[in-house]
Amino acid sequence: MTFWNWVELLIWWFLFFAYLVILFQILGDLFRDHALSGWWKAVWIVFLIIFPFLTALVYVIARGRGMAERTQGAALKAKQDTDSYIRTVAAGKSPAEHIADAKALLDAGTISEEEFAQLKAKALA
Repeated sequence: MTFWNWVELLIWWFLFFAYLVILFQILGDLFRDHALSGWWKAVWIVFLIIFPFLTALVYVIARGRGMAERTQGAALKAKQDTDSYIRTVAAGKSPAEHIADAKALLDAGTISEEEFAQLKAKALA
């Protein structure tokens, strides 16, 4: 096997994995879209099997904007769920207790007024 055969094989493997990533993104988007009926999803899947490259290209052109919006919405929901979980697990104290602790630090001279205001705003958020 020559060097150029190796490079050609590497390029084909890259293109194959890139296609698989696009295919799974499209399939994930199809099942994430609640507005699209099951029949239309089935039609897209059949065409992805019969004409994979052309269908992927048409899908990205025709539904790319909605695909991006659904992906962004899913990422935002996952972030909100994660943040909510972290707050419930990490919140051992109430906001009033956090403010009282910050006030004690302010009275002791450990933090400044600005730092107290930041801690207070953070506790109330």
